[in-house]
Amino acid sequence: MGRPEQNPMSHAQPVPGPTGIPGQPIPMTGAASNQPSKWTSELFDCMNDGENAVITCFFPFITFGQIAEVIDEGASSCGTSGMLYGAICCLLGIPCIYSCTFRAKLRNKFGLPDAPAPDWITHCFCEYCALCQEYRELKNRGLDPAIGWSGNQQKQRMGQQQEMMAPMGQRMMG
Repeated sequence: MGRPEQNPMSHAQPVPGPTGIPGQPIPMTGAASNQPSKWTSELFDCMNDGENAVITCFFPFITFGQIAEVIDEGASSCGTSGMLYGAICCLLGIPCIYSCTFRAKLRNKFGLPDAPAPDWITHCFCEYCALCQEYRELKNRGLDPAIGWSGNQQKQRMGQQQEMMAPMGQRMMG
């Protein structure tokens, strides 16, 4: 008796995809493909989302908490992750030891390259830019960190309902 085959895409949650089409699952190219996908923005493109850049500059624990909740698919809350980030920052002064692990999770989830440097170096020397890039990456792939995991799930369900309610190519024959 062999193990049933497992589809590497089976854990992909159907959320609005990179094309903005509701219900299109986010491609999980890391495990399913030999070729990694590319980051959708560069590390120093922080001002592509100016609002997030300002929030991250003054309150990095908020951005980190939002990223962590979405990457962990709701297993950790924004508040808990943000407070832990803040505590590590205040007590040790090096929150990168925690935040770089979520960059690795994000890269694995989407098959992204370990670039421009290894995760720990990127977070150690460019913490705020790395957080902004990860936030933009999630947004560019159809997930909005600002609304949390449950908000993204609800948005996905609403998109599926709208898709089902839309007329399916009805044409007049005559």
